[in-house]
Amino acid sequence: MKQNIKERVHALRMTFHPNYIKAFIIPSTDPHLSEYVAPHWMSREWISGFTGSAGTAVILMDEAGLWTDSRYFLQAEKELEGSGITLYKEMLPETPSITEFLCRHLKPGESVSIDGKMFSVQQVEQMKEELAAHQLQVDIFGDPLKNIWKDRPSIPDSPAFIYDIKYAGKSSEEKISAIREELKKKGVYALFISALDEIAWTLNLRGNDVHCNPVIVSYLLITQDEVTYFISPEKVTPEVETYLKKQQIGIQKYDEVETFLNSFSGENILIDPRKTNYAIYSAIHPKCSIIRGESPVTLLKAIRNEQEIAGIHAAMQRDGVALVRFLKWLEESVSTGKETELSIDKKLHEFRAAQPLYMGESFDTIAGYKEHGAIVHYSATPESDVTLQPKGFLLLDSGAQYLDGTTDITRTIALGELTEEEKTDYTLILKGHIALAMAKFPAGTRGAQLDVLARMPIWNHRMNFLHGTGHGVGHFLSVHEGPQSIRMNENPVILQPGMVTSNEPGVYKAGSHGIRTENLTLVCKDGEGMFGEYLKFETITLCPICKKGIIKEMLTKEEIEWLNNYHQTVYEKLSPDLNEEEKAWLQEATTSI
Repeated sequence: MKQNIKERVHALRMTFHPNYIKAFIIPSTDPHLSEYVAPHWMSREWISGFTGSAGTAVILMDEAGLWTDSRYFLQAEKELEGSGITLYKEMLPETPSITEFLCRHLKPGESVSIDGKMFSVQQVEQMKEELAAHQLQVDIFGDPLKNIWKDRPSIPDSPAFIYDIKYAGKSSEEKISAIREELKKKGVYALFISALDEIAWTLNLRGNDVHCNPVIVSYLLITQDEVTYFISPEKVTPEVETYLKKQQIGIQKYDEVETFLNSFSGENILIDPRKTNYAIYSAIHPKCSIIRGESPVTLLKAIRNEQEIAGIHAAMQRDGVALVRFLKWLEESVSTGKETELSIDKKLHEFRAAQPLYMGESFDTIAGYKEHGAIVHYSATPESDVTLQPKGFLLLDSGAQYLDGTTDITRTIALGELTEEEKTDYTLILKGHIALAMAKFPAGTRGAQLDVLARMPIWNHRMNFLHGTGHGVGHFLSVHEGPQSIRMNENPVILQPGMVTSNEPGVYKAGSHGIRTENLTLVCKDGEGMFGEYLKFETITLCPICKKGIIKEMLTKEEIEWLNNYHQTVYEKLSPDLNEEEKAWLQEATTSI
C-alpha cells in the first residue's frame, strides 16, 4: 500500500511540469463541500492513504504533507508511515499552517494550484489574500487526478426517493414557500443551494449517494418564480419525476449547472460563500448581482417541527431497545474470549437492523477497546482488531438512520476491573456531561457560552479534549449538521427550541484509554424568568450509562439525582418493549446509585 501511495504521488508530480504546477492542495471534500463524500471524490484518501474523514494533502515536487485534527493524530501517524508524506497536527502551537508551509517552500511569483470545485468561495478568497502577502498566487486548475486515477469510482447514480410527509412533517411546497418568504424579507430574488442535506430537506427527497448519509448529489436553484433541480437523469425515477412536476420543479442535468448559471438572468442571487464552491461562484452571469449570506434553509431545517420531534422520540425508543439487547448480550459474551471490536460492531448492527423503520447506520461504528478508545475516530480493521477481555473500558460510539430520525450515542462500558485513573477520568466526564444536560439558560445563548460546563471538571485536573462538545444532528439526514454547535470556538448561532444537539465530553490518553459519554438533547422552553424567556436541554437518548466506572463520592447530590432520574426514565420508556430477562437486566443497569 505504501508503495502504491509513493507511485500515486509520483504520477501526480509528473503532471506538474507541463502544467506549470509548483504545489497542489487536495482537501477531503466534494463539489458540495460535504463532510462525508461519495468514493468518486475521495481524492485525498487516494493520494495519501489516510482514511480519516478530515484532512488536507499538500503535494510539492519534493515535499508532501497532510494536515488533520486531533481526532485523527494517532490514526494518521500509522497510515502515513513510510509513505513519504509528513503529518502536520492541526491546532498545536508548533504546527505550521498550510500557508506558512507553502511560503517556506515556494518562491515569490509562484502559484499554488487547486481544483476550484473542491474549495468554497470563502476558502479561495482567504487563501488568495494570505498567499498574496508573500507574493504567491492561487491557480484555479481543475481535477489533477482525472487522468491518473485509473480505477476511480464513478459519480453515484442510485435513484432518489420521496421522503413521506408523515415523517417530514411539512410538505416541500410549504418549505419552499417559507424559504421564499425569508428571501423576500432580504430583497433576494434567487437562492442557490449546494449543501446536500439542505436540498434533501427542502424537496423531501432522500438518496443513497453517500455512505451513511441519505442524500442525493444535486444542486437546487430557488427563485421567486420557479425552482430548478440539477440532478443526473438516471437518478430520477418516474415516481420522482411526477412528484417534481406536480410541484412545478424544473429538472436540469447535474453537470450542466455552470452553463445554466452562466446564462442566468435574475437580478440577484444569494449564495453561502462557505458552502458554495469557487467554480460555481465563478460561473454566475456577471450581470447577476451576488449576495453573500447564510441560506435560510440552514436555520429552518435545524428547528424541528412537531412531527419531526415526535419521530425522533420514537426512533430513540427503538434505538434504546436495540442497545439494551446489545449491552445485555455484550456483558454475557465478553467472558467467552471470542468477541472482538469487529464482531461486536456486527452484532450491534444486527440488533438495530431488527427494529422497524431501520435504514442503516448513521456513521461507521467506533468500537475502541482500551488504548484504541484513545483514538477519537478509531475504526477497527482486520489488522487492528483486538479481542475484548473482562477488564478495562470499551468506547462505543454508534448511531442509526431510521425513517423517523437519526441517532448518535456513545457509551464507555467497563468490561471488568478498572484502574483508579480510569474510574476518576470516567467520573469527571460524567460530571461534565451532567452539568451540560442540566443547564438552564436565557434565550439568545450560544453554544460556545455553555461549552465550559462540560469541560470544567476535567479542566480542574488540567485535562481537555479538542473536539466539539456538541453538534447538530439531521432528521433522517446527516449525523453532523449545523448551524448550531457547542464547542470552544465561537459560533454566532443561538440555541433555539426545536434544535437537536449532542452532549459528548471526552478524555483520551494515548496508549491507555479513551472515555466519552454522549446523549442527544432537544432544546426546549423552560418558562419566563428575569429579562425574558429561559431554555433547557431535554435528554432524548434512551440507554443506561454504565455505573461500574463511577466513583460516587466525586458526584454531588444534584448529579446523583440527575443520573437516577435519567435511569428511571430509561427504564420506564424501554421496559414495555423488552422480554422478562431483558427487563431484569435493564432494571439492574438503571437502579439508583
